[in-house]
Amino acid sequence: MSEHHHHNASADGGPMRVLLTGATGYVGGRLAPRLLDAGYRVRCVVRDPGKLANRDWARHPNAEILPGDVADTEGLIDRMHECDAAFYLVHSMISAGGDYAQRDRTLAESFRKASEQAGVGRIIYLGGLGEMGENLSDHLRSRREVERVLADGPVPVTVFRAAMIIGSGSASYEILRYLVERLPAMITPRWVKTECQPVAIADMLYWLVRCLKTPETIGRTFEVGGDGVRTYTSLMHTMAAKLGLPKRVIVPVPVLTPELSSRWIGLVTPVTARIARPLAEGLRNPVVVRENSVQDVMPHTAKTPEEAIELALERTSLAEVETSWSSAGVVPGDPDWAGGRVFTDARQTTIEAAPDTVFNAVCRIGGGNGWYAADVLWRIRGFMDTIVGGPGLRRGRRHPEEVAYGEALDFWRVIAVERPSRLHLLAEMKLPGEAALEFSIEPEASEEGPVTTLHMTARYKPRGLLGLAYWYSVLPLHHFVFNGMLRGMKRAAEDIASQAPLADPR
Repeated sequence: MSEHHHHNASADGGPMRVLLTGATGYVGGRLAPRLLDAGYRVRCVVRDPGKLANRDWARHPNAEILPGDVADTEGLIDRMHECDAAFYLVHSMISAGGDYAQRDRTLAESFRKASEQAGVGRIIYLGGLGEMGENLSDHLRSRREVERVLADGPVPVTVFRAAMIIGSGSASYEILRYLVERLPAMITPRWVKTECQPVAIADMLYWLVRCLKTPETIGRTFEVGGDGVRTYTSLMHTMAAKLGLPKRVIVPVPVLTPELSSRWIGLVTPVTARIARPLAEGLRNPVVVRENSVQDVMPHTAKTPEEAIELALERTSLAEVETSWSSAGVVPGDPDWAGGRVFTDARQTTIEAAPDTVFNAVCRIGGGNGWYAADVLWRIRGFMDTIVGGPGLRRGRRHPEEVAYGEALDFWRVIAVERPSRLHLLAEMKLPGEAALEFSIEPEASEEGPVTTLHMTARYKPRGLLGLAYWYSVLPLHHFVFNGMLRGMKRAAEDIASQAPLADPR
């Protein structure tokens, strides 16, 4: 057993080194950057390191990303070498089919043995809240079993048991959001009256990081929740209010089994029934904090469920992070259902002109230059928009050929511009959802002269059923409008190119 270090330093005097499993998961993916910010060295063991390639924190000098599998005890001992603490955030409920409980136990045993042999100071585990009763769901029972297995050896374990975690992209939050957004009236299982104590992801992360320098937490079990107990019904009403939707009608019926509930969740939301099943089963058990000792050891003002929902919605609103949406998730690494189903319409064309020329042609859209195609349709769309109080096509544009970040082009707003490779527009017309139009320009290798591929992608995130109806109603027009725009841009770029002097200035 290594001695416990009560500060951020490890035995060799450098910052304390922490092993993290589950870095590609929901909590782990957010915990890693927080640990790095707090000054720890973080060693992530992941089955597929490629999944972390696009995260900013993965390039941090104190981050190490190593391939490895928790089931491989020998390999794990090697990776745990010199780690003061190890986070166990592994959970096979989604990946394994039927017997996830057995697999969870095997993985936990492998992790415990490796920690023991590598001399890790402590293990930190995030499990589920819920009363141990006769009718405890299999999912929760399996989480308890993992606690027991981890604590079986000499390495002390800190256990956090949390209720539903609310954050943009977390499964429970997304299920809640979809149900509310898509269904004005719901016939729901009786469990909507069950009480729970949701915790904001930010508060959960606070305690997970904080416990590393709070020696009193070693070997203890903490129940964590947010500030307030609510029923699922009240959470649904809060969600509707925060989304600006009319009050939802919720009719609980006693006959819906977990099997049916999970199918129903799978039908209405993008979360599959297989993931929904353990969640739906767990919903029958009240998930409320019974002992609040975490506040004695690590006092922290936790958010109320309402604040947690508001924060999660803020994260998903497009304006905050442009990259979030174009990668169709909220934070890179969120599950693919996060933030909403995004419909895409992608087209491309090859143009005999240099990227710069093509970029100039693309930048001429809108304002006095028109939209290259189906101008009549755009004008009608602009007129319709003005009627309902949108900006319409009145705004035109500041300069006929240059485009800058934040500018308006008719009813589009420029949210990203990188010359000569990319222009990204966000629609500000009134519509039941959010729409974006992205142009990307790639030079192609060619013998004759410059050749460029122009990609044009329309993305649309519907709001409610009306939003879905809108997408399908305009779909037939896309063919004319978008293909026409591409043809127009191709023509314009090739015209500019053919007029250019032959000598290449670059």
